[in-house]
Amino acid sequence: MKIFVTGISTDVGKTIASSIIVEALEADYWKPIQAGDLDHSDSHKIKAGISNQKTKIFENSYKLNTPASPHLAAEIDNITIDLKQIQEPITDNHLVIEGAGGIFVPLNNTKTIIDLIQPDYKIIVVSRHYLGSINHTLLTIEAIRNRGFEVAGIIFSGSENKSTEDIIQNKTGIKAIGRIDEEPYFDQNVIREYADLFRENVLKL
Repeated sequence: MKIFVTGISTDVGKTIASSIIVEALEADYWKPIQAGDLDHSDSHKIKAGISNQKTKIFENSYKLNTPASPHLAAEIDNITIDLKQIQEPITDNHLVIEGAGGIFVPLNNTKTIIDLIQPDYKIIVVSRHYLGSINHTLLTIEAIRNRGFEVAGIIFSGSENKSTEDIIQNKTGIKAIGRIDEEPYFDQNVIREYADLFRENVLKL
C-alpha cells in the first residue's frame, strides 16, 4: 500500500501523522521535497519518532535550503523543480509519502503538490482544528476529488471538536482514521501508542 499524507495547510501535523502511520505499518517513508531545516528535516523527525527496525527512510528528491514554498526555495537555490526528477523509490514494503504544506503549494510555475499524487496512492488528509479549518478541509477534499482521486481517510489533529469533525465527515462521507490530541510531547512511546490505536483503520484503507 502507498499512502500519500497531505494537510489542509502548513503546520497541521502531517509529520506526526506520517510517523504514526509509518510505525503502525512498519512502512517505508519518503518525503519527495524538503525545504529548509535540512539538519532537522521531516525525515530526521520520522527516524527519531519510530521504534520499529523495518522502516527504511528514502532520500528526498529535492533538498532545498530555505524554509519557504518549494518554488521559491528552489529559485533561491538557482534550480527549478522538475517532476521528472522525482522518482518514487522502489520497495516491497508499504510506503508513506509526505507532501509539503497543502495540495496547492507550488513546486514551479505550473505544478503543485497535488501533481505528485499518483492513481495508486491512498490519500490521507490531516485536518487541524482552527477557525476556518472546516472550509480549508472541505476545499482540500473537493480539489482532490476534482482531480479524479478520492480521499481514503481523515486524521484530525488537536483537541476534540465534535461539531467540526461531525460536519466534515457528514459533508464528505469520509471516515476518520483517528485524532491526534494535543500532547505535551511526541516521543517513541507516544508514537507507538497512537500507532496501535490507528493500525486497524489504516489497514482498512
